[in-house]
Amino acid sequence: MGLLDGIIGNASRIDPAAAAREYGRLLGQDEQVHAAYQLVRDAFLFTDRRLILVDKQGMTGRKVEYHTVPYRSITHFSVETAGTFDLDAELKIWISGSPTPVSKQFGKGVDVYEVQALLSHYVAR
Repeated sequence: MGLLDGIIGNASRIDPAAAAREYGRLLGQDEQVHAAYQLVRDAFLFTDRRLILVDKQGMTGRKVEYHTVPYRSITHFSVETAGTFDLDAELKIWISGSPTPVSKQFGKGVDVYEVQALLSHYVAR
């Protein structure tokens, strides 16, 4: 991931095994990371059970909020693909009980259709 992508908030894909090692303490027994994406300091992980949002806060990033979203709580989601002048794709996820969606920007190196297919698989269960 380029530094510029990170600064402007674009996510890039990271190896699921590396994400599992880094965030292993968050995972339940036999829970597996299927896909993971990294911002400058924040991350989000798609596991076989839930979506985990990692929000590092403050200047040092020592304070971290871990937000778990069970797939059954996702009411709907949208994917906006990149265009000619807008090179970023956007994912929005609406969570039951929250009027504002979780929104993430994906740089050109991420296959947003892969993210959409992954969400479709788990949300449609």
